[in-house]
Amino acid sequence: MSAHTHTPMQTHALVKRYGGLLATDHVSLTLAQGELHAIIGPNGAGKTTLIGQLGGELRPDSGDVLLQGECVTHLPAADRALRGLARSYQISSAFPEFTVLECVALAKQAHAGHSFGAWRTLLQRTQLVDPAEHAIAQAGLSHRITQRVSELAHGERRQLELAMVLVSQPKVLLLDEPMAGMSHQESMKVVDLLAALKGDYTLLLVEHDMQAVFALADTISVLVNGAIIASGKPEEIRQHPDVRTAYLGDEELPA
Repeated sequence: MSAHTHTPMQTHALVKRYGGLLATDHVSLTLAQGELHAIIGPNGAGKTTLIGQLGGELRPDSGDVLLQGECVTHLPAADRALRGLARSYQISSAFPEFTVLECVALAKQAHAGHSFGAWRTLLQRTQLVDPAEHAIAQAGLSHRITQRVSELAHGERRQLELAMVLVSQPKVLLLDEPMAGMSHQESMKVVDLLAALKGDYTLLLVEHDMQAVFALADTISVLVNGAIIASGKPEEIRQHPDVRTAYLGDEELPA
């Protein structure tokens, strides 16, 4: 049976309560193989809470998360990562003296379950260096491969984080505001990179940059007050009356 037999990721009626507040209100999502599925919503809609439940940092009060057809609801983040779920974090500040290649080789080694202790011998090891170089190329950073992290611009650090996730060849990639704090030029570069990854990877994107979302997404789900009020292709979402109402006075949907 091929891996394509199973839907990469699904949620069934996820609920997370904080006191009387329903932070996620029976959220059901299905990610199709190779699609970029974006989650948008006004501030306070519950996007961060939802991503935490998908990644394994937050346990839902009820409902299920399935990865490749397997229920992972009660598995911690590390176990989900071993089953092919990757999440991009803003982590590159942790290794300022490492080079881009060292960071990505280290991420590969960590994912393979090896200790961090032996990293100095990493660069002699083809099974780490070749995948690291490939992931760095996918993230558009090959020209900076020997640079130290401390020398990278903000946008380049986010590209490095993407490479550190891609090196594990994840089945599903969660991207939590990858364009936060970027200049327009840096954002456009990331849009191009993500567009190139679609098809090869299944991507879930949470992003405030509406131009980027509507340029990239195959499917958009709109989260308001913890509930999905609409899900569909970008042109359907743009015209959806409930979505337009939700965004009035917050941020305009791009024309």
